[in-house]
Amino acid sequence: MMDTRKAIVKRKTAETDISVELTLDGEGKSKIESGIGFFDHMLTLFSRHGFFDLNVKCDGDIYVDGHHSIEDIGIAMGDALAEALGDKAGITRYASFYVPMDEVLAFVAIDVSGRPFLVYDAPQMAPMIGGYDTELTEEFLRAFAFHAGLTLHVKVLYGTNSHHMVEAIFKALGHALHIATARDDEVKGVLSTKGVL
Repeated sequence: MMDTRKAIVKRKTAETDISVELTLDGEGKSKIESGIGFFDHMLTLFSRHGFFDLNVKCDGDIYVDGHHSIEDIGIAMGDALAEALGDKAGITRYASFYVPMDEVLAFVAIDVSGRPFLVYDAPQMAPMIGGYDTELTEEFLRAFAFHAGLTLHVKVLYGTNSHHMVEAIFKALGHALHIATARDDEVKGVLSTKGVL
């Protein structure tokens, strides 16, 4: 029986108080309480489509706006992913995934490389979806990628509806990360000639 890949991260600043519990080999169950309804929906989708069990609780200064909460949740989730993966031995490492959602097509490519980088390319969106600032999609992805040690490329190839664009991104991220972090019996150690990721 393989070890459960799981992490619990708590992060408290003057702006946010966050707890994240992440299980990589889960069933896609989640309980998300960010204080921002649309963002809760996005993390629920990410969890379900990635088959990750994810609990997120954030008490943040959303009376200012959502920036601190969403960015700091990205930081905590990235830290949790890095901890849960450990030395990254035996994982697939690379993955990419397309998600169509009505008129939108989104693409995510991932390398669990230990070399954090984000490329984000999406059309201009409506400024707000409910209480969610669409500019914070990139901020979340950057915080998550840099703290998890991911090389992450995200592109919305086309689309017009902002809700569909953001939703397709989070679904594609879940699917791609599920594939990249999956255990592969053919991978002995880490998938790198360096011997470390």
